Amino acid sequence: MISCIRGEVLEIGLDHAVIDAGGLGYRINTTPATLAGLRRGQSARLETTLIVREDSMTLYGFADPQARELFGVLQTVTGVGPRLAMATLAVLEPDQLRTALSTGDIKTLVRVPGIGKRVADRLVVELRDKVGVVPGPDAGESGGVIGGPVRDQVVEALVGLGFLARAAEQTVDAVLAEQPGAGTAVVLRASLTQLGAAR
Repeated sequence: MISCIRGEVLEIGLDHAVIDAGGLGYRINTTPATLAGLRRGQSARLETTLIVREDSMTLYGFADPQARELFGVLQTVTGVGPRLAMATLAVLEPDQLRTALSTGDIKTLVRVPGIGKRVADRLVVELRDKVGVVPGPDAGESGGVIGGPVRDQVVEALVGLGFLARAAEQTVDAVLAEQPGAGTAVVLRASLTQLGAAR
C-alpha cells in the first residue's frame, strides 16, 4: 500500500497531478481543491490510496488524512466506487460531507453528480454513525471545531508553497476571522489572494 507521496510536482491536470518521488513519476487522481494547493516545480506531499483492479492500478491523493479516510468510508456503501467517492469529495469539503451525513441532509448530498436520492438515503443510513463528527447545536461551536484543522492544513500548504510560516499564520487567521465556517479550499484561495497582493 502506498500511503503517501512526497516529491516535486511535474504536472497538474484537470483531475490529477504527477509527482516525482524517487525518480518515478506517480500520476495521482485528486480533487480540484487539492490541485489548487499544488504548484508545478515545487515540492508537495499527498496522502494516497492505491486501488487495484484486474486491469488497472490507480492512485488517489488527498491533502489530509481526513479526506483519505472519508474516501475509504464512502466505498463501504453498496454502489459507491472510487470514482463516485472522489466526485463526492470534489463537490463537498470533508467537514461539509460529515455534517450532511450526520444530519441526514439529502439536498446537499444530491448535489454530487451520480448521487440520486436513493444513494443519498443509503449513504445517510449506513454512514451516519461512522463519520465521527456531529455538528454542535450552535454554529459558533461548530465553527470552532472545524477551524482548527482547516487552519493547520492551510498554513502547512502555504509554507509548502514557500511563504513564511508567520505570514501564513497571520493571513489564515485573518481569513478565518472573516469567514469562520469556510472550508479548506475557500480559506486557501483567500489566503493566496491576500499574500499575493502583499508581495
